[in-house]
Order: sequence, then structure tokens, then C-alpha cells
Amino acid sequence: MIQSAVLRKQRLLLIVFSLLTVGTAVAAIALGPASVDPARIFPALFGNGTFKEEFVLFSVRLPRIAITFLAGAALALSGSILQGITRNDLADPGIIGINAGAGASIAVFFLFVPVEAGAFVYLMPIVGFVGAFVTAFLIYLFAYDKKTGMQPIRLVLTGVGFSLALSGVMIVLTSTADRDKVDFISKWLAGNIWGSDWPFVIALLPWLMILVPFALYKASRLNVLGLSESVAIGIGVSVERERIILLITAVALAASAVSVTGGIAFVGLMAPHIAKSLIGPRSQLYLPIAILLGGWLLLLSDTIGRNVSSLGIIPAGLVVSLIGAPYFIYLLLRK
Repeated sequence: MIQSAVLRKQRLLLIVFSLLTVGTAVAAIALGPASVDPARIFPALFGNGTFKEEFVLFSVRLPRIAITFLAGAALALSGSILQGITRNDLADPGIIGINAGAGASIAVFFLFVPVEAGAFVYLMPIVGFVGAFVTAFLIYLFAYDKKTGMQPIRLVLTGVGFSLALSGVMIVLTSTADRDKVDFISKWLAGNIWGSDWPFVIALLPWLMILVPFALYKASRLNVLGLSESVAIGIGVSVERERIILLITAVALAASAVSVTGGIAFVGLMAPHIAKSLIGPRSQLYLPIAILLGGWLLLLSDTIGRNVSSLGIIPAGLVVSLIGAPYFIYLLLRK
């Protein structure tokens, strides 16, 4: 039974991060070369703006904001699940190689499979999921021990190894590709938000509409998997079955996100940790906060990256890494 005071605190945190997200979205619309005056945002939203204001709002800014927030939320939820099923605070889809697996499959598909541009948008999440799933399966296989089960430290180390190896594969692939295709993959590797139009939102949204409610439904199982293996088995939970189901969910969330945003790490590491520090480790409480927090973090990083330099856009993935890499080192030293 969750105490009413804790539930009130959760609601308050959800309101705070919702307001932060709205405020950051307003800043994202108001800042940059193509911008809308903050006082004109609401009139333009309801059809009372000029042609320029409505074009910038509906064709440029809103789809990018939607993609960035949804992808950040998906990565945060994916990282929360991975940390829960591995009992490892350092687990993150970018760090343990899942993003790299999705990226490698997308690169192969983009370079060697001829497909129409319209179909390419909707096939990207599927292709990314296949690559990420194969990578996650191999990482799980190498990290599993018959006697002791999943080895959390081995999982992280194996994942880092796979991530480096797959990054090398992508470099080899791009070294012989056309320049236009190399530019796309380079932007993907840097974590540039490249899918910034409404078709990408439509391609990503169905995945999240299914996976987010399912993950929240499985929150109680995630709590049990955070216990020791013997305790989880003792209370009647099929540990391996639940772990595999949740692993597939985490892989699908990460693959769908990075297929439209590029290789972005550390969002899935930071958001769950911050959420747990604010509300506690119970999944029913911190998962909704982590989802909101992840979306806000990536939206904030993209807004900073677009406006901090006059020389051009700094990819959101690099901005997140500047924050996340020191945080990762801190966690590594602490643990």
C-alpha cells in the first residue's frame, strides 16, 4: 500500500516536470533563426497567426518538439527497465550497446536496401528493433551464467564491447558509401535529431502507445526482479520469463526512439536515477516521473544545442553526453 503523502509528492513532481516541459517547449519555439514570439504562440496554435507564424509552428517547431520529447521519454523508460531487470545502476540502452545494434542495422538498411522515402520512415523503427534485439540477445547470452544467472557487471562490460565493435562496423560501412549517405550516418552517430517532421511522429507514436502502458502495467514485476534471484523465485515469479519480456520491451522502446533521433546515450541512465532520488525506488512511483524527466532532458538538450552556438546546431546527443558522461563516471566511482 502506497502512502497518500508519497502519492501527493508524486503528483506534485509530475506537475513540476510537466510545467518544465511546457516552458522548455515555449523556449524551443521562441528561440532560433525560425522562431515565433512567445506572445503569438497561443494565437497561432488556434489559427489566428500569420502564415509565417503558423508555418514555423506547425511545420518546423512542433514536430521536432514532439519527436524529441517522445524519444527522450522512451529512452528513459528503456533505461529504467534495464536497470531493474539487471539490478545494475549503470545500465542504459546507449551504454550497453542496444542503441549501437539498432544503428548498425539502420546503417546497413539505409546503405544497401533500396526503398522509397515514404516507406523508409515507417520501416526504420522495425529495422532498428531487429538489430537491437539481436544485439541484446547476444549480450544477454554472453552475460548469463548457468550457475548464478545474469551477471550485471558482465552485462555492462559485454555491452560496452559490443557498442565499440558495432561503432567500428558502422565506420567501415560508411568509408565506402556515397557522401550523402555518409553525412546521414554521421549525423545519426552524433545524436542529431534528424527525424523532425510529422511522419516521424506518426511512425514513433504507435510503438509508445503500446509499450509505455505495458511497461507501467509490469511495474510490480519490475519491483520483484529488483530483489535477489532466490527471493523472486520464492514468491512465485518466473524470473527468466519476466526478464526476457521486459528486456524485449526495453529494446523496442530504445530502438523506436533512436531510429528517429540518432545515437543518444545517457538519457536512460540519468532520468531513472534522478527520479528514484526524488520519489524512491518503487517502480509504480518513479517510472512516470522518469518518463517525463527523460522527455524534458532531451528536449532541453536539443533546445540548447540549437541555440548555444552561432556556427551551427550542436547535436542533442553531444549535449546530453556532456552532462551524462561525468554523471556516469560519478556513478561508476560510487558503485
